[in-house]
Amino acid sequence: MYILKVKGSYSIPDFIQIRDDNFTLVAYFKASKPELGIKKGNLEAFKNEIIKAINEIPYGKISKI
Repeated sequence: MYILKVKGSYSIPDFIQIRDDNFTLVAYFKASKPELGIKKGNLEAFKNEIIKAINEIPYGKISKI
């Protein structure tokens, strides 16, 4: 699973993309509400790893978990 942190602009919020090993989009949600996005994407089993990765990686970078 891959996590990409996307920096928004003045009117567009920051977003998180979660992609599978084939790089298919699994979840896409606002960085300000990661718990809601994780729940909607049925990724509760990976919640701690996802939140840790979101907090550690810089914007514009991809991280594999």
